[in-house]
Amino acid sequence: MSTVTGTTRQMRWWHVEAVATLERRLFPDDAWSPESFWAELAREESRYYVVVERDGAVVAYGGLLAVPGGPDADVLTVAVDPAEHGRGLGGTVLGELLAEADRRRCVDVHLEVRDGNTAALSLYARHGFEHAGVRRRYYANGDDAIVMRRSRRRRSGAAAGEEER
Repeated sequence: MSTVTGTTRQMRWWHVEAVATLERRLFPDDAWSPESFWAELAREESRYYVVVERDGAVVAYGGLLAVPGGPDADVLTVAVDPAEHGRGLGGTVLGELLAEADRRRCVDVHLEVRDGNTAALSLYARHGFEHAGVRRRYYANGDDAIVMRRSRRRRSGAAAGEEER
């Protein structure tokens, strides 16, 4: 895997068109519209989005939903330009989202990933996510979603030598 290069920063309004363009390339069957991204950015008290830029272009992005005061967060999306696969950008984006969930004191982080997306499943497992269920025909094309969860309870208890309850 090559070294990650590029600049990771919080997503702003001026990134929306580039992110939406990449979104349409990656998810043609169920891409979010620019208006959807605008609406997400307007909810900054409960949303957190990041982009990775290289040479002025957005090459990866991701989003998190974490309601203030709530114990849970949801990874809404992690996406990487296919030309940039294998450089660690997915891990960089996910790491930023998980750090924000930790800053917001979220106990559990959930996500859905398309069944069969082995690269994403492996990435999430490396970051402590475990299989939590299946949502049948979740995606517009009928694909199932694997539901995954990462729990701070389990990580902090294991670190303290406690048994999971």
